[in-house]
Formats: sequence, C-alpha cells, structure tokens
Amino acid sequence: ESLLSSVRTQFVKDVSEPVLNQLLDKILQQVVINQEEMVSARGKTRADRARVVIDMVRRKGTEASSVLIDGLCQLDPHLSRTLNLMCSRDVAQ
Repeated sequence: ESLLSSVRTQFVKDVSEPVLNQLLDKILQQVVINQEEMVSARGKTRADRARVVIDMVRRKGTEASSVLIDGLCQLDPHLSRTLNLMCSRDVAQ
C-alpha cells in the first residue's frame, strides 16, 4: 500500500484512459472491487477515476494492491517501469 501511495501522483498524471478502463475490468474480475465501486469509478473523469481506483485498492490492503500492480505491469509495462513498480514476473526472474 505504501508503494502505491508513493506513486499515486505520477499514476494519476500518466495512466491512460484505455489502461485505466482495463485495470477496472481486471480488479472487478479478480474481486478486488465490487460492481457498485466500478460503476462509481466509471462515472468520473480520467484523473478522478485514477485517484478513486488507486485509493480504493490501497485501502483494501496488500493483496489488492498486488493485483493492481500486476495488472498495470501487464497492461502498461512502460508506466510500471517509470513508477518503479516491482512486477511479479520481475521477481520470478
């Protein structure tokens, strides 16, 4: 969670609309968020949606944060490297 806190501003600034939408789908599918939370997030501007997503996931703990980080690593490897996020595939190597 502290890792996501440290990259929050850069994430909000740099995450693209398509990646953010795919992240929302991924964290819904992996039951990190529920349908109501997804609908609530989708009704916002890109930057506000990014804030809501990262804050919502952070509050749900380490496992939820890992799901978001892994999703971002898969969907936008460049941004995850820019944010210095440790992806699970990087750990395995």
